[in-house]
Amino acid sequence: MNVVHNGGCVVALVPAAGRGVRLGENTPKAFVAVGGTPMVRLAVDGLIASGAVDRVVVMVPAEFVESAVALLPATDSVQVVVGGAERTDSVRAGIGAAPDASYFLVHDAARALTPPELIARVAAELRAGHRAVVPALPVVDTIKSVDSRGGVTGTPDRAGLRAIQTPQGFAADLLRAAYATDVQATDDAGLVELLGTQVRTIPGDPLAFKITTPLDLLLAQAVLDRMDARTS
Repeated sequence: MNVVHNGGCVVALVPAAGRGVRLGENTPKAFVAVGGTPMVRLAVDGLIASGAVDRVVVMVPAEFVESAVALLPATDSVQVVVGGAERTDSVRAGIGAAPDASYFLVHDAARALTPPELIARVAAELRAGHRAVVPALPVVDTIKSVDSRGGVTGTPDRAGLRAIQTPQGFAADLLRAAYATDVQATDDAGLVELLGTQVRTIPGDPLAFKITTPLDLLLAQAVLDRMDARTS
């Protein structure tokens, strides 16, 4: 890995345990292929290509450790560890595997097409002194809050709303403190917010979309096909 930065160890954590049920697969979603390459490999390749990451830790179910080792780059900079039953358990396992980290990037393998440039910008913001940094895009749809019966209860102003992407970046001591609690949140930034820490947003990238449904998979394949056509 050709690292081009100085000042503290950046470790990327990649949880890769969620089942790909919505993609019509029974294997972990991260192992579903896009353009013939599993999403977890595409995500790890993007982290390496960013030049901003010293080490990558991939957390997978115990029964997929050998498969992950076989398909990921054979380098000391990429480590595979056993994850947990829930995503938070997996991230906690990754944190424990990197006691030397100064900064953590927590990256969703399902955001397999995330540009390396976005990854590098998140890491740069951490090195500039920000303790929690997430990529974000403006919300383009009208959002409604609803009750348990589906009735609309309100329409928040979308000008103040953002769709959050990954990698989410944190000072290592901050993320360790967040994961020392038993509180649940939908993302890592949510755990950090509960500690009272201000989370900084930076402009995200449309290519960092989450591949969750069959339609997302078709879009990702079309994007890769177009990229391949431009480079051929």
